Amino acid sequence: MVPHLITALSGPLLELETKVLEATPTIERWFRLEWQEHTPPFYCSVDLRNSGFKLAPVDTNLFPGGFNNLSPQMLPLAVQAAMAAIEKICPEAKNLLLIPERHTRNTFYLQNVARLSSILRQAGLNVRLGTFSEEIKKPTWIDLPDGNRLLMEPLSRLGLKQQRLGLKDFDPCSILLNNDLSAGIPPILENIHEQYLLPGLHAGWHIRRKSNHFAAYDEVAKKFAKVVDIDPWMINPYFAQCSEVNFHERKGEDELQTAVEKILKKTAKKYREYGIKEKPFVVVKADAGTYGMGIMVVNDPAQLKDLNRKERNKMSVVKEGLEVSDVLIQEGVYTFEKVNEAVAEPVVYMIDRYVVGGFYRVHTDRGPDENLNAPGMHFVPLAFEQDSMPDITAKAGSAAPNRFYLYGVVARLALLAASLELERTDPDAEFA
Repeated sequence: MVPHLITALSGPLLELETKVLEATPTIERWFRLEWQEHTPPFYCSVDLRNSGFKLAPVDTNLFPGGFNNLSPQMLPLAVQAAMAAIEKICPEAKNLLLIPERHTRNTFYLQNVARLSSILRQAGLNVRLGTFSEEIKKPTWIDLPDGNRLLMEPLSRLGLKQQRLGLKDFDPCSILLNNDLSAGIPPILENIHEQYLLPGLHAGWHIRRKSNHFAAYDEVAKKFAKVVDIDPWMINPYFAQCSEVNFHERKGEDELQTAVEKILKKTAKKYREYGIKEKPFVVVKADAGTYGMGIMVVNDPAQLKDLNRKERNKMSVVKEGLEVSDVLIQEGVYTFEKVNEAVAEPVVYMIDRYVVGGFYRVHTDRGPDENLNAPGMHFVPLAFEQDSMPDITAKAGSAAPNRFYLYGVVARLALLAASLELERTDPDAEFA
């Protein structure tokens, strides 16, 4: 069942949609050739914003939670994609250790862990959950709201030299992180021998920077735009980065205002070019971190001078209490999509190089220019009517599968950018 969807079906997005549909064979071949050169992350989710005149990714998560929000109809796709991913990494894989986030009381998150475990088991793996949470000192059953239970076990070092990671009686071939390492790398994860760690430790927020990702996405978007003959701006938000910012001490404030002003002017120029009447805005966000923390919407650089103590506190610290010093300034992309009259944005999920589903993040108390990843949000599964194949004969904008195909294309561009980003930041790579 596709939820009722309202969107701005006018202007350049319809042109973009038409061009993408007409170029489907070329696009799929282009992706196929790119994946011969690059390795996709094991899994990934991408937040998109659809303004009617622009469709662009605004965040890419390499440790996606929220698998429990996917439509049940999409699960066979997820299982097939997981099989493909495992076959590439370790064809003989039998045991997989899944390491979730430490917060064992967040039942919404744990339902994601249960769904992810189910997908991997159906892909032919024995899956067990290991945690470095201080609360779990022995195998512990955790009850979920739907009546299911998860067994969480403390991680152990295995073997004579304790170079393998597992559980007391469980030695896995592969280890899948669903923990974004915001607090850094726990010593138990270091120096692992002859085991596949997915994704690599350098994908964690202790190292990763959003500015590196969007620099890679900028390259990918420009290359793709030539293939489809579009303005890359239609799928690519402008961005800049500022370092050594301290919101409490008001350090780096002038540089931040200058960067905001520059992005606003570049965006305003594009709006004039396309006759867009909306007011440009930017999103200032922590360059590392997740959970929608450390984010601020700015319409005028002068706003940054007038931040109150609460706003400064909000921008200074993100998940795990990490202080913010590097900041991403990103062109704001309106979302004119609605589900049941509430503002919504699509989130697309991928395993390996395959789209496996997604959902709408919906917020009844937020506007089209605001961050929807905030308390009070809810999720509506994004399900395809029959399948995910586009109907090339349908009029652009008229068929849900066409719109979802477009989402999948842009999300895969972000996935490809994540691949480039991980290659370039891998400490073990020859060119790193």
